[in-house]
Amino acid sequence: MRPLPERQVLMTQSLRILILINLLCSAVNAAADAAVLAGGCFWCMESDFEKLEGVTDVVSGFTGGTLKKPTYNGNHKGHYEAVEISYNPNKVTYQQLLIHYWVNIDPFDGRGQFCDKGSSYLSAIFVANKEEKRIAEQSKTEVVNKFPNNTVVTPILDASIFYPIEGNESYHQDYYKNNPIRYKAYRWNCGRDKRLREVWGDTPKANFNLK
Repeated sequence: MRPLPERQVLMTQSLRILILINLLCSAVNAAADAAVLAGGCFWCMESDFEKLEGVTDVVSGFTGGTLKKPTYNGNHKGHYEAVEISYNPNKVTYQQLLIHYWVNIDPFDGRGQFCDKGSSYLSAIFVANKEEKRIAEQSKTEVVNKFPNNTVVTPILDASIFYPIEGNESYHQDYYKNNPIRYKAYRWNCGRDKRLREVWGDTPKANFNLK
């Protein structure tokens, strides 16, 4: 058997390298998908979404406003408390992520969420592209149709810069893990789970066509 010409060998090796690079890029992109959602207290949003299969990380922060580098104890005017959710789309789709979002918020509260009131505690879906917007609008329509006698006030907004909580306020990250007793007491006193059952019932995801 005659050996391949050197040029052909190099071309074959280059092709293999390109295929490998594409596969690696695809794997990285699949693991790097992210969604930004606001649903009131970001401690609760972290807790609710980190329990969802396919979610790889949840980071608390602020978004939606024009103020640079907002802080929790300082100025965050115009911003929403929100979370950036990293997820593997091979395990959980963006649509399924939104279904999980809806059933963990009160979509009718125009003053905040549960016991937390004020503009920074309002709910919102932040979309990064046309496809996310299409899916978000479709999921919102399902909620609107499910509750014809209520007004769904959760808006769908264009994504903007997400500012993670950091520095001396970084204790907000994974608060529910690091302070479980205080977190559980806060959540119970806030009436979050009680209100969620009132809105969505005991099998909340059954309200949607896709589970």
